[in-house]
Amino acid sequence: MKSTHINSKTSRLDSFIANPRKAIWTLGLPVMTGMAVQTLYSIVDMLFVARISVNAIAALGFNLPLFWLAMGISFGLGTGVTAVIARFIGAKNHEAATNVAEHGLILGLVIGGFFSVIGLIFGEEILLALGTPVELMGDTLAYFHVIAGGFIFMITGIFLRSIFSGEGDTRTPVKIQIISTIVNIILDPILIFGFDMGIRGAAWATVLSMLVAVAMYSRVILFKRTTLLQLDFTVFKLKFLFFKDIFRIGFPASVSMIIMSMGGALFNWILVHYSSDVVAGYQIAGRLDQIFFLPVMAIAGSMVTLVGMFYGAQRFDLITQVIKDGLRYGIMIGLVSGVIFYIIAPYVFKIFTDDPTVNAVAISIIRTFAPVYWLIAIGIISGRSLQGLGTGIPSMIITAIRVALVSGPLAYYFAVVLEKPYQWVWYGSVIAIFVAAGTSITWLVIRVRKVRKQVDVQL
Repeated sequence: MKSTHINSKTSRLDSFIANPRKAIWTLGLPVMTGMAVQTLYSIVDMLFVARISVNAIAALGFNLPLFWLAMGISFGLGTGVTAVIARFIGAKNHEAATNVAEHGLILGLVIGGFFSVIGLIFGEEILLALGTPVELMGDTLAYFHVIAGGFIFMITGIFLRSIFSGEGDTRTPVKIQIISTIVNIILDPILIFGFDMGIRGAAWATVLSMLVAVAMYSRVILFKRTTLLQLDFTVFKLKFLFFKDIFRIGFPASVSMIIMSMGGALFNWILVHYSSDVVAGYQIAGRLDQIFFLPVMAIAGSMVTLVGMFYGAQRFDLITQVIKDGLRYGIMIGLVSGVIFYIIAPYVFKIFTDDPTVNAVAISIIRTFAPVYWLIAIGIISGRSLQGLGTGIPSMIITAIRVALVSGPLAYYFAVVLEKPYQWVWYGSVIAIFVAAGTSITWLVIRVRKVRKQVDVQL
């Protein structure tokens, strides 16, 4: 059985090497499908929450920075797991790849448990520190207490998905994600309105769907054992070197996510000075932005796996080719999406709310950011390519520059110091996007040249 799995995986690696351009979509399309389903859930979830009240939407907004903090740390370290597994598979060292997967699962359980405990104990203090207004605290805390208890399922699920991605299997996670999302959508109206739980019902629907996903991942990878990486903790060997490799790539990416989460909290704090309607519009606009991110994040995810595998196989020519193709696709998607979203922005947000202020805020956001979508794509794909090359530091530094040194200070300066209209907050972010895209593509070019020299020396 194990030999069959290895031969299957070797064939998959060989197919990636034979046609890297096709491999981007072989890996990316299932991811995009899964993200599309998740985006559909996000939109439906917002529709249900919007039926509760505008305050409920704003309360959800004050939860998101904490939610993204937990997800960000997990996705960052999960990216480290994916990159290390992919590199070992590229080098055809399946035993080491399996051992890394086992270390990744342990890491997910520990981090998930930690976040759940901290969130349940200090939830109110954390929300107060983030500047949650008194009038929103009831709904915000009601949602967060439920979500915090589910952090262990969410984070463990992310690490399990990272293991599959490291193998180059993006189809299985998508099937699981589709099922868990359907569960979430079905439970939303039942719990929110049927059981009259309000915003707490939306949180419970999310947590229960996470539990379903973890149960399905565990069944496939631990019990059915139909994957290449045959996890067996009865013969598990603890190697701190693997944790070191995971953290070397993943920790900087996690720090990047933390910075973005803190930036989101800062934006909420700044925007609530205008009104809770502005915060609500900011959250609704994000749902449309997610549609643009679907294909871009799918391509970026492919970069981690493919660049990691080709790096392990010492195929510099393929590394260069796949990065160029990924950037080209990302730029095209950014340009087309920007035009379409700019045109349709005035018409789509009415499905969420008929509040004219909330709609005006959402439209202004989309029409400000749509023209620079292509630059956002460059930044994201470049950062993930660098992670595939074994370094997460650039993404962390670039994110710090974008959020902590440019967009955050500019937003504060425009909104609080100069007391400009809320649109000026978006202008600060656009300036930061230009800086981040230029820095990331420059860093990628330098890193690729360095890797090429290393390969030439080894050859």
